[in-house]
Amino acid sequence: MEQFFTFLGNHPLLIGTFLLLVFLFFRNESARAGATIGTQELVRLVNKEGAIVLDVRERGEFMEGHIVDAVNIPYTALETRIDELAKHKESPIVIACKMGQHSGAAGTLLQKNGFTSVTRLTGGYSEWRAQNLPMVKS
Repeated sequence: MEQFFTFLGNHPLLIGTFLLLVFLFFRNESARAGATIGTQELVRLVNKEGAIVLDVRERGEFMEGHIVDAVNIPYTALETRIDELAKHKESPIVIACKMGQHSGAAGTLLQKNGFTSVTRLTGGYSEWRAQNLPMVKS
């Protein structure tokens, strides 16, 4: 531990640069594709505001279980199939993927194409399942 503090003292520019990059990374991730919401907020948005759940997992994963009335467009096909969502440009859209790894990029793509209210489900379907929330199997 003493060596760690010695290193910190001897390399303030390196440590400062590292901390700045970490800060910028987290700021960028939080700004990407809108805010993130939890499962309870998703339920509220769907029930009160008619939010659309966009499931960007592959078709096989979608068939194993998904949120009621979720629209499945795999992340790999989203750019070519984005027109399927055109009628929902003004509606709240919540993007859900397996663990949250693709929802940021999908949200950025939607925002670039004029979608106004895009959010991401924190933790994706892993979090949804962990909270034992209902899923529909196709």
